[in-house]
Amino acid sequence: MNYLLTSLVTAGCLFAGSVYAQEDLRSEALDMFQPVPSTVPSFKNNPVTPEKIELGKALFFDPRMSASGVFSCNSCHNLATGGDDNMSTSIGHGWQKGPRNSPTVLNSVFNEAQFWDGRAADLAEQAKGPVQASVEMANTPENVVRTLNSMPHYVGWFQEAFPGEGEPVTFDNFAKAIEAYEATLITPAPFDAWLNGDDNALSEPQKAGLRVFMDAGCTACHNGVNVGGQGYYPFGLVEKPGADVLPEGDKGRFAVTETADDEYVFRASPLRNIAVTAPYFHSGIVWDLRTAVEIMASSQLGAELTEEEVDDVVAFLEALTGQVPEVTYPVLPPETATTPRPTGAVLE
Repeated sequence: MNYLLTSLVTAGCLFAGSVYAQEDLRSEALDMFQPVPSTVPSFKNNPVTPEKIELGKALFFDPRMSASGVFSCNSCHNLATGGDDNMSTSIGHGWQKGPRNSPTVLNSVFNEAQFWDGRAADLAEQAKGPVQASVEMANTPENVVRTLNSMPHYVGWFQEAFPGEGEPVTFDNFAKAIEAYEATLITPAPFDAWLNGDDNALSEPQKAGLRVFMDAGCTACHNGVNVGGQGYYPFGLVEKPGADVLPEGDKGRFAVTETADDEYVFRASPLRNIAVTAPYFHSGIVWDLRTAVEIMASSQLGAELTEEEVDDVVAFLEALTGQVPEVTYPVLPPETATTPRPTGAVLE
């Protein structure tokens, strides 16, 4: 009986200790991270409405927003493959290769700014960039508006999404509608359930990985709702990676600010859904998540993690893979006789 009593007391103490340890871990985590909100984020100058979301969805999937009629937003930010295109760098107009890896559109609403160098302040500004980039969709604002005005269905949808405006079909409203749709692309993950109190949402290796992630200093750059996407940091803070990972010709935020201190500085990558968005880094040269963790540990933190620690961090990062909203492919308005014809066809 005494042995049984002792065993029960010991087990009880171990259980209590485990509970307290988990609560301590959660308390520390909540100081650094926030769970994905349960409602769609709002914008000060762009109220999100069902009509605007549906319009933005159509525009997001419509390849006729590109000059060639081939590329849509979804081409490089494929919602079926993690919100990116799973290529080192994207293919655009005339089969040109872009200079940087395409970031995921999922949860991008939580980023401080858009693009690797933060040159777009918000999603609406970002939506205008690829449309006009010669290496991507190679179109013009004027031709986009002309294309939209040529299709009565689109005109009606713009009137519903932007009521009270005399001429609602504008390039600005085009971008605002896409922003409204992209704001819905949020992916709650097991990590969010755990942050909200579900003790069983994370496995023991994932909790161990979270502990390593915090103790090693990863949270200095990767924190907040998006586990990153906030702030700008030099790539190679302790030791610069080789030119294969950090191409010498891409100086990052320097191209935006022209400030010497911003050479090879990039916005901290958001880590949600990172396990399904290979390849990694702005160069898109690393295809293995484990390798990416090792590079970041040594280059940014000067840390040499053990194999077990790397495995645990990877396990934690997999807990950031969330539930993608169900997407029904939209039926797009038909062209008319006045719809501009594709130009610069990629098969020439």
